[in-house]
Amino acid sequence: MEAWVWIVIAAAAAVVLLLLVYAIQRKRRHDHLQERFGPEYDRTVSSEGRRSGERQLRDVEKHHEQLDIRPLTPAARDRYLDEWRQAEARFVNDPEDAARAAERIVVRVLEDRGYPTDVDAEQQAAHVAVDHPEVVERYRHGHAMLVTDGNGGDTENLRKAMIDFRGVFETLVVVEDTASART
Repeated sequence: MEAWVWIVIAAAAAVVLLLLVYAIQRKRRHDHLQERFGPEYDRTVSSEGRRSGERQLRDVEKHHEQLDIRPLTPAARDRYLDEWRQAEARFVNDPEDAARAAERIVVRVLEDRGYPTDVDAEQQAAHVAVDHPEVVERYRHGHAMLVTDGNGGDTENLRKAMIDFRGVFETLVVVEDTASART
């Protein structure tokens, strides 16, 4: 065979190899994001499209890596547990105040732990999803129930918000601190 044929074959092989490497890297990034964000990955990709959604999640992940996420001190943990019990106890007499207090407690826990709280609720949820993809939808749903209720009337929405915030609270305060105490 002539030299130019070998050059064409080598160039074609190099192109195929580069495409294969690119496909493998893309698959790894996809799998990593899907594993890290769980259901949040599916939600973001379905609403934003795969390319834009994955870019958005990579940006959140990159910003999240710069944060100093830390466990609560035992004193802070006890204080939040006490505040939570008080908020739940108020639910019977004033469900709207109790549900709003529950959201404020969750936001303060996030702030104490090092999550950004000076961003909108959607960005805050994305940061929660990096570490806690299993509860971020509950955080988002609880917030939506308070916004939906807005006029202080629907006790069922307030009850749902309270339950959602309890799930997030337990993950951030009880489950996470128990796990970090074991290590």
